[in-house]
Amino acid sequence: MKYKKFAMGLLLLAGSQLAQAEQIGSVDTVFKWLGPDHKIVVEGPELDELECGSKISLSYTVEVAGKNMQPDFEPVFERKIHQFLNCVEGLMHTGQRDMIRVRISKADFEAGFRFRHIGEVLYAKIKSEFDTVVDKCQVKIVVGDEPNAALRKHANEVFDKRDERLKSMTDESVPVFYSCIMCQAFSPSHVCIVTPERLGLCGAVSWLDAKATNELDPQGPCQVVTKERCLDERTGRYEDVDEAVAEYSHGALEHVTLYSLLEDPMTSCGCFECICGIEPCSMGVVITCREYAGMTPLGMTFSEMASMTGGGVQTPGFMGHGKHYIASHKFLKAEGGVARLVWLPKELKDQIRDKLNETAKELYDIDNFADMVADETNCPSGDPEELLAYLTEVGHPVLGMEPLDM
Repeated sequence: MKYKKFAMGLLLLAGSQLAQAEQIGSVDTVFKWLGPDHKIVVEGPELDELECGSKISLSYTVEVAGKNMQPDFEPVFERKIHQFLNCVEGLMHTGQRDMIRVRISKADFEAGFRFRHIGEVLYAKIKSEFDTVVDKCQVKIVVGDEPNAALRKHANEVFDKRDERLKSMTDESVPVFYSCIMCQAFSPSHVCIVTPERLGLCGAVSWLDAKATNELDPQGPCQVVTKERCLDERTGRYEDVDEAVAEYSHGALEHVTLYSLLEDPMTSCGCFECICGIEPCSMGVVITCREYAGMTPLGMTFSEMASMTGGGVQTPGFMGHGKHYIASHKFLKAEGGVARLVWLPKELKDQIRDKLNETAKELYDIDNFADMVADETNCPSGDPEELLAYLTEVGHPVLGMEPLDM
């Protein structure tokens, strides 16, 4: 019997909630006999042993067994956890991959909700919704910084391997795209169009993931979107895509482009890993991410940019997206591509440095492009004039590009 293990991390937020955590779990594929069905284990303190408002690192690992289980189904299960946990009244689950947040209300706690009930919910939903591939299921919940640190490291290694599978695929090489509406619980009009070169803005749904989701649940959140009627290759405008977003947004959207920041950009919910926006002095693009709490050269923090970008609305000049989309050949293709990138947090830059340099070399024959992009260390004030001075000093290609038509 095939056995799969995957784990996700949680961030339990405080304030009116009970606890905080900042951790991710792992995804692993091995083959062995699974132990008892419906086994729920909590390793570490339970919720009632924690101080209200305290910060805690927590992960959950779901192990499933079934003769029809396949490795490609693992990310489908992982992303569905987002939907499963949001079925619990008083519990909110947001985020993706290694930046997941879960809020548990005081009302839930007072009603008796504990960490073990997360396991019960996951067991029940996975056994009921994936009964054609899952015969047995068990859940382990781990509480504590040290054990979850190794789990997070391993999870990201697996995520990287998944991303590598998409490296040879292009939007032109596949027959169809896919829609994704998993986040409509928060943003009823939001629709992601997932392509090989543009993953979902949450960073957790690639084209292969959406394809597997559709195969597992043909009536589910990921539907086939044909790409037979291209209207504009530069912006990535397809009549097929327009029809799909109009249907799945319930008429809230009429037009969406896949490769433009200014012309009918894709909508955002609230689960995006990053947000980009146009910096008017340099006519470049600034990107910030959820992990970075500081100010950007736009004079806004991530939270402030998110407040005007999310909610399933189109905001030309601003857009939510996944981290790995930044190094895509299709990133802002209509505006000149990644050469428009002028600033992003150093931590994020270091995460995508190699892929960013590779893309810039392939598209523009520029070496070490990441070093030309400013961050909070070489542009500490975030002042637009300081940013422009740095771009001039390093000879950034944006200074030779045509101004954007805003």
